[in-house]
Amino acid sequence: MKKRSVEILLVVSVILISIFGIIMIYSASSIWAEYKYNDSLKYVKNQALFFIIGLILMFLVSKINYKFYLKKSNTLLIGCIILLILVLIPGVGMVRNGSRSWFGIGSFGVQPSEFTKLALIIFTSKYLMNNEKNMKNIKKGVLPILCVLFFVFGLIMLQPDFGTGMIIVISIIGLLFVGGVSMKFFIGLGIIGVLGITGLIIIAPYRLARILSFLNPWSDPLGSGFQIIQSLYAIGPGGLFGFGFLNSRQKHFYLPEPQTDFIFSIISEEFGFLGIVIVVTLFLTIIITGFKISKNCKDLFGKYLSFGIMFQLSFQALLNLMVVVGLIPVTGVTLPFLSYGGSSLLITLCSIGVILNISRYER
Repeated sequence: MKKRSVEILLVVSVILISIFGIIMIYSASSIWAEYKYNDSLKYVKNQALFFIIGLILMFLVSKINYKFYLKKSNTLLIGCIILLILVLIPGVGMVRNGSRSWFGIGSFGVQPSEFTKLALIIFTSKYLMNNEKNMKNIKKGVLPILCVLFFVFGLIMLQPDFGTGMIIVISIIGLLFVGGVSMKFFIGLGIIGVLGITGLIIIAPYRLARILSFLNPWSDPLGSGFQIIQSLYAIGPGGLFGFGFLNSRQKHFYLPEPQTDFIFSIISEEFGFLGIVIVVTLFLTIIITGFKISKNCKDLFGKYLSFGIMFQLSFQALLNLMVVVGLIPVTGVTLPFLSYGGSSLLITLCSIGVILNISRYER
């Protein structure tokens, strides 16, 4: 497939899945929006606005030489770190669902951790390019970038936002893997990770409740297991073609916030197995074409940058899908392109713009 065809396929897939997401946000949120805001179109109007802005930004970013980020990587990351610190200040940062992760701008919220995900990938890509020969040496090559990574992770955990923090950590570890870091390091890091997760559970026991509810959600059906059970109740009866558009039962105050983390459950309920196939096919098309662009890129920075973006996108999508079908505990991670969230949609579309520019310059 020619590179131009790959780019067109990527753009078309991104637009289709984003538009489908807006349609499903209307279906999933209309009941809740009518009850809470007396406006059934509240969420879909916001998402449509961010989609239009994001689409414009995607095409603008696709015109910017990706090597511009090579020069500005430090500035971008420092700016995001400052925002992560500012959002922790009471009166500056806004609390939603127990996390101080947002800046309130009118009726909208901006989540700095979403911008940090891309900024850290850009920074790490530059670091790997400049330290390619040192990546086998843990002290000289790996330790400095790990210090930056876990400093950022620590700031995000102060909000707290474990889901976003985990996505950032796994994404950077994936980049380090393709950057040539030895397997022994990853084994050691895995052991440290298990100990770290244990410590996080001890600090915040609600995380243990989430894990236990994942293993047996019916042990606490009205508490920690409620979301998983309601999600399975949505997915299970969907059958081959589902109940039809707007006919979900679980969105009627059974499944909490169905337009965000659990929108895939509503898609499954209304469109059944057919809807699942359509969504998964669009995601696979985006992921495969993105990784193909990364593989064909001859510039080391462009290769790392495109891989990091696509790996992060793939991991986040997989994580969300595994949560809604009950394979892993609830993480609070949204589904890219489909879930309600302006910051997430904007940064995801901008990331696709970066991928398109990398492809364009490598023709």
